[in-house]
Amino acid sequence: MKSTILIDTPDKELLEMLASEKEKLFKMKMSHEVSPLENPKLITSTRKVVARIKTEISKRKIEAKNI
Repeated sequence: MKSTILIDTPDKELLEMLASEKEKLFKMKMSHEVSPLENPKLITSTRKVVARIKTEISKRKIEAKNI
């Protein structure tokens, strides 16, 4: 997911996306522990998406404090 998409997304949708991506990551990790995933790099990419969403949320909080 590109950061330009996250910039245009409203706060409420960002929080929903964060929750869904975290849940997806958790499920992928659990299924990988039981039986190996076909593509384990998906865990890494999902973790990066979660980090991008968290970064955008924190950036917006900082901007709101400075206004």
